[in-house]
Amino acid sequence: MRWPYRNGTSGETILSNFMCSRLTMDDQGALYVSDYGKGEVRRYRTGDVYGEVVAGGNGHGNNLNQLHWPASVFVDRDHAVYVSEINNHRVVKWNENAQVGTVVAAGCGPGNNLTQLHSPRGIIVDQLGSLYVADCLNHRIMRWCKGKTEGDVIVGGNGQGNRADQLSIPAALSFDQDGNLYVVDTENHRVQRFNIV
Repeated sequence: MRWPYRNGTSGETILSNFMCSRLTMDDQGALYVSDYGKGEVRRYRTGDVYGEVVAGGNGHGNNLNQLHWPASVFVDRDHAVYVSEINNHRVVKWNENAQVGTVVAAGCGPGNNLTQLHSPRGIIVDQLGSLYVADCLNHRIMRWCKGKTEGDVIVGGNGQGNRADQLSIPAALSFDQDGNLYVVDTENHRVQRFNIV
């Protein structure tokens, strides 16, 4: 649904018939929709009703041309698409017009080692190419620096809980212009802010 900026009383259906878990827009106004039912991410340009598959689209699976329960999607300034996969426990990058993705975080099964994720959700890539992941069932936020094979725990990682240094099912994250990290701490019913300088 698209809701008018000034009058939010009625929406307009612009896309339908998919199981969307997340969406995002690129700098040119194209909409990217993560469809966990079909195991794909589609890009919709203005006026487009069918979209174009930009990641996955070859059934559910763990091959690099497939996605299995894609969750969050992020598009960088080069229009590369990053997708967190809940059931493959990894984040995959799809360069523009690519037929296969490249694993950029984890991908060796669920776990809590620094080379693993467990049901990742929200993702963001900063201007340096560092990837931030809401590592949902490990109750932590991980940072994977560009080109590295293991990540760093930057928030949480102290078990599931409700203390200020703990998370419980983190699902989404965002940065503000000052570099503060905001985390949706789902099971604690709160949003936490962290300064991670």
